[in-house]
Amino acid sequence: MRLRILAVGTKMPDWVESGCNEYLKRLPPELNVDIVELPLGQRGKGADIKRAIAREGEAMLRAIGEQDHVIALDVLGKSWSTQDLAGKLQQWQLSGDNFSLLIGGPDGLAPECLARANSLWSLSALTLPHPLVRILLAEQLYRAWSINAGHPYHR
Repeated sequence: MRLRILAVGTKMPDWVESGCNEYLKRLPPELNVDIVELPLGQRGKGADIKRAIAREGEAMLRAIGEQDHVIALDVLGKSWSTQDLAGKLQQWQLSGDNFSLLIGGPDGLAPECLARANSLWSLSALTLPHPLVRILLAEQLYRAWSINAGHPYHR
């Protein structure tokens, strides 16, 4: 099984890199999670936001493996509890399939990415900054693993 986080945005602040790495390094070798950073579409005064989102989406779709099971993080997705995620993670590991978790940029995911997704997952009804989502996702993957492994982290 390969688990990849495909995230729009490069050159994250040190606190984002540090936070993600802290949780991902705690995972055992058999649960290898990679973060793939994709370029942010051009933003700024007079920028065409729809075009930026489309470019981000094109890059993301190219990064998804043909056979990957895709979970898009989207505010309109279904909310999962940590226990739900632990169960899903266990199923993912047993399946042996590859999974891609999609994190969009500041304006969300391209419609084509949402259409490619096998499921939509909402971390929160709150609007979260996309760099922070990386850390939350890494922590929740570690927490889900700790539940399945009987590790005391999840108390």
